[in-house]
Amino acid sequence: MNVLLIGSGGREHALAWKLAQSKNLDKLYIAPGNPGTAQCGENVPIDGGDTEKLLEFAKENKVGLAIVGPEDPLASGAVDAFEAAGIKAFGPSAEAAKLEADKAFAKQLMRSCSISTAEGRIFDRFADAKAYIASRDEAVVIKAAGLAKGKGVYVCDEPSDGILAAEKIMCDKIFGDAGSAIVVEDKLLGEEASILAFVDGRNIYVMESSQDHKPVGEGDTGPNTGGMGAYSPAPVVTEKIMNQITREVLVPIVDGMNRNDTPYKGILYAGIMITAGGPRVLEFNVRFGDPETQPILMRLKSDLIEVCLAVCNGTLEDVTLVWDPRPAVCVVMASGGYPGEYEKGKVITGIEEAEEIKDVKVFHAGTNEIEGDIVTNGGRVLGVTAMGDGIAEAKAAAYKAVHKIQFDGAYCRRDIADKAIRKSKVN
Repeated sequence: MNVLLIGSGGREHALAWKLAQSKNLDKLYIAPGNPGTAQCGENVPIDGGDTEKLLEFAKENKVGLAIVGPEDPLASGAVDAFEAAGIKAFGPSAEAAKLEADKAFAKQLMRSCSISTAEGRIFDRFADAKAYIASRDEAVVIKAAGLAKGKGVYVCDEPSDGILAAEKIMCDKIFGDAGSAIVVEDKLLGEEASILAFVDGRNIYVMESSQDHKPVGEGDTGPNTGGMGAYSPAPVVTEKIMNQITREVLVPIVDGMNRNDTPYKGILYAGIMITAGGPRVLEFNVRFGDPETQPILMRLKSDLIEVCLAVCNGTLEDVTLVWDPRPAVCVVMASGGYPGEYEKGKVITGIEEAEEIKDVKVFHAGTNEIEGDIVTNGGRVLGVTAMGDGIAEAKAAAYKAVHKIQFDGAYCRRDIADKAIRKSKVN
């Protein structure tokens, strides 16, 4: 089967790397891809948002399955367009993708499904939002209602900071139209976890747990990013908690989407806060997380094409996923200045040396190739991912690989997976 993978980030390199291992694959195309995906298949110079050209290419090259990686083309209806043309497409419809693309919609749906989440209000006028936030005397979380590349969330311990965040989003339009409305929530206390599941409209197959590290600084300090690293599994998600999340979050939201006549297919990602009172939903995403995908797919032994086809065909009950029991850790190497302004075009060295370390894979995210050199081309540049017999061993291997790689201004957090290591010592 010929497969077209849409996207160009670290998530897409991890997906391409895993798809290339499938016995069901004839030819893998990645649009537009990056230097890492070029090692797994053929990069196609078509923008991931140009659905018309992608469809034309898919028809000409007898593509049997399209896999949409990023949220933007999902929200704009890429899956709908491929399915209308008779090509199987992995991912939710545009209507179902509102679960991520419209946080106000998601909040209202969670309420209707009795899913535990933070108390919150939705505003489309800054004056109203300002008045409400000013009336609060506790920490608030301000979220752009639309798609903001994982950066549209401000955790504000003081209401005055919340007003400034709302002003940046709604008035200064730092996230464009994504900030036309905001959600103001109570701050939840606890430890975060990422729960990803395959969903075929009826059946839910939960993957191994993971934990992302959103803030740019060590100790979870500084502004939020798209993610500075991740590990899998997350010890905070016990079997009891996972069963509770499945029963009280995943099943109700899939049922709620069906009641709305928008059946959900693809990846359902629940960002969860494990609080003293149990798991509560922070957000839903409608695609593989980045960087959670990197350690999760490092651990997946099963054929990814088979499970994607089962989702498209509504036969997920026939699938059994096999996992490597060893943990995996992904450390994101970022450009200096990220998530603020940063420079591009810095030459990267040491990737091959890093991958010579046992059980290490370097996934390209924001990279480009110019005259034979791999150079930086984004905020998050590489996802250095390693497996080990324990979480401490996986972390040590990942950072050993990080130290082999160099580019001007390179930055990474040094505490990825420390929470899991502390828990493993206690247990």
